[in-house]
Amino acid sequence: MTSPLAGLKVLDMSRVLAGPFAGRMLCDLGADVVKLEPPEGDITRLWGASVNGVSGYFNQQNAGKRGLCVDLSLPEGVELVRALAAVADVLVENFRPDVMGRLGLSYEVLSAINPRLVMLSISGFGADGPESRRAAYAPIIHAESGIMDRQARSADSHPVDMALSIADTNASLHGLVGLLSALYLRERTGRGQHVDIAMIDATLVTDDHVHYALDEAFDIKPMPNEVWETAGGLMIIAGDFRFIWRRLVEHCGVLDPTPDGASLGEKIAARRAAARNFFLHTCVDRAAVIGALDRMNLAWGDVRTSSEALNLPTVAHRGTFAEVDDRAGGVRKVTQSPYRFSDARSEVRGGAPHQGEHNDAVLDDWLQPDSEDRARWRSALLKEKMTPRT
Repeated sequence: MTSPLAGLKVLDMSRVLAGPFAGRMLCDLGADVVKLEPPEGDITRLWGASVNGVSGYFNQQNAGKRGLCVDLSLPEGVELVRALAAVADVLVENFRPDVMGRLGLSYEVLSAINPRLVMLSISGFGADGPESRRAAYAPIIHAESGIMDRQARSADSHPVDMALSIADTNASLHGLVGLLSALYLRERTGRGQHVDIAMIDATLVTDDHVHYALDEAFDIKPMPNEVWETAGGLMIIAGDFRFIWRRLVEHCGVLDPTPDGASLGEKIAARRAAARNFFLHTCVDRAAVIGALDRMNLAWGDVRTSSEALNLPTVAHRGTFAEVDDRAGGVRKVTQSPYRFSDARSEVRGGAPHQGEHNDAVLDDWLQPDSEDRARWRSALLKEKMTPRT
């Protein structure tokens, strides 16, 4: 089986998550993805457990890529990136919108060198507009998009950030759709595209509740799914309480305890108490809880820790995690590609690179430089010392 994107050259100039995750998925799909880093390295090299000098966060987002370390403060470094862009199919970056232009690496400059180049730019608020120069990380977009406030209202708590970077990964996946569409279009037109993805756009477009705000229809919004304490542990049950109550009455024989003349508040409290009693006491064990939920045809899930989720039977069956060589005499686990094809291959292709690990190999494979070019670019190429960080 072949990989869908085998032969595609991707120059990944991005940092942290939104860009690197897109590059990681392209790599899993078979592209030759070269991770370009500045001398100080990607900040995520400091995040997570370090194995042979590679952190867990950096490894997860950059597994399988090749590493190139270039000093863009030097003219030779900018010249080298232009040379690489001249032969690349895709360039991914997530600087603030003015940075690539100040470096002399704007899409206008690069597309003049390589008209077939597809460039994906991910930023918080888009390439132009009144807020385009704002610094933006996922928590900023979580707050600005309204989802942080909504979560707080749903939980009746003070607003706090989500414990995963939804805005980054949404933007990354929408960026993948955009750049793959641009590559498909290039097959017809012969020309590349500049794909401009704003994290705020991607978050709002992916928000399945935003229509309530657009229509000012909050009064008809369904009640949130809730976590219940049951004889089988903490479980989330899909459906708002009104629906769950009807199923309890119809399929499990739960009696309505509401006294005559009760107010709406008293009715709700009484019915909730009856539901809690059913799940925690009438159902004497986990099997009884699951049996009742199945009779009611209600979807449910255990509230697990992240560590427990690693051992789910479906995760084991589908190979959601893979082992890669840690180059320290062992292996380490990393997320596997989520794509499953009937007659093609997508898979993680190794661990993340050390900084500048593939400087010479990338130059040889992509550029085949003569001795004069190699000597000129050498001053802008750096390598990380192989000393594990603590």
